[in-house]
Amino acid sequence: MSSFPTAIENLIVQLARLPGVGPKTAQRLAFHLLSLELGSVRELADAIMIAKETIGYCEQCFNLAEGNMCRICQDQSRKGEILCVVEDPRDIAAMERTHDFKGLYHVLQGAISPMEGIGPDQLRVRELLERLKEDGINEVIIATNPNIEGEATALYLARLIKPLGILVTRLAHGLPIGGDLEYADEMTISRALEHRRQI
Repeated sequence: MSSFPTAIENLIVQLARLPGVGPKTAQRLAFHLLSLELGSVRELADAIMIAKETIGYCEQCFNLAEGNMCRICQDQSRKGEILCVVEDPRDIAAMERTHDFKGLYHVLQGAISPMEGIGPDQLRVRELLERLKEDGINEVIIATNPNIEGEATALYLARLIKPLGILVTRLAHGLPIGGDLEYADEMTISRALEHRRQI
């Protein structure tokens, strides 16, 4: 039997349902929330509700948006002839942090994973192909994750896109900056060798 009142126990249970939050972290978060002023807790609750009620998916790229189109698709300064395909809106945030990519995006909303029952029909592949036929895109950068599902998705997309006469590229994989060679797995070292460049 728990030593906490029912309301606290329920809060801990709900917080533990969040990704990456275990029981101890949920308990710390619950006690932190209880220590806040009531106004701060209401602001947090309001922010969650407003985000849930107002955020949807961009009708063009399926990124998160506060209307029909996301900020990136609305940005006229972006290079419309280059399209970067990612699995998740969080991947766009990672790409944008580099400040190097100036093209547009397409979010698949996942990756092919037969073990989880996710095939191409559960992803935004049809919408991607429709975009490629209409938008004057001449290069597609496939930036799916470097795991089994991401590689399967990349190969599947490449087979569909190449016959359209569009250049298909893949993000290079290799050793991370600051990483030690001795701790890298064989696949990472193999990719780093394969994509080595002259200095």
